[in-house]
Amino acid sequence: MLGPNGADGAQISVLVAILAGVFVFAEYASSYPSFVEFRHAPPFNRMRFVMLLLMVVCLTWLSRQSAEPGVLSGIVSRGASSMGELLDLPYSPVRIFIYGLPTDTSLELVERARDGAALVYAMSLTALATFALLVRIYDWPSRNGAFNVWINLPLFDPTTGGDVLPRLRRDGWLNIAAGVVLPFVIPAFIRLTSGVFDAFTLFDSQSFVWTMVAWAFIPASMIMRGIAMGRVADLIEEKRRRAYARAQHAG
Repeated sequence: MLGPNGADGAQISVLVAILAGVFVFAEYASSYPSFVEFRHAPPFNRMRFVMLLLMVVCLTWLSRQSAEPGVLSGIVSRGASSMGELLDLPYSPVRIFIYGLPTDTSLELVERARDGAALVYAMSLTALATFALLVRIYDWPSRNGAFNVWINLPLFDPTTGGDVLPRLRRDGWLNIAAGVVLPFVIPAFIRLTSGVFDAFTLFDSQSFVWTMVAWAFIPASMIMRGIAMGRVADLIEEKRRRAYARAQHAG
């Protein structure tokens, strides 16, 4: 969709996609989890995948608009421009992202970066709001049956470090805090690396798409993970409270 980027780039993209597909298939087909969290607690991973997909596709259309204008790319470009005007506020993540660009960045690229950043940031906020509603209104993940901590949190060891509840809440708040701070930290990293590596530049379409996606998707994913871990802690606490009430009633 981005146009000719060389045969090597296309082959690498296909190879990475195949490896990712094989990994996800093997993870979900296995009875023993290894890395993917909340794999039996839909729609957590589905929401993250859809968010990532929409970000990549929309930013690709936005990148195509300058070289090959079209109907879809025009719609995305106008929507991104509207979001840029709406979210480009003082001290907002979008404004901080613009400040993170190199000082010699052209006005055209600044506007393009602003629109792209506002577009993906709005998508991340929408995904976060949707997931929060699922947690509170639809009682996620209880509606999916019994929640197995070992399968859904393979990177979290509930048998070490004392009581599991404070550890879950601590890790959840750490993920939320990191997700809130990262949109302000990543632009500084972009500015530093753009001065060190000449090949890394937002003028390149591939770099533009994946830099924007990483800036918005990783923090949103961490916040969603923090919310999910807090919800799991609430479920465990509620189960303990019911067990204690039954024991008191039986006594």
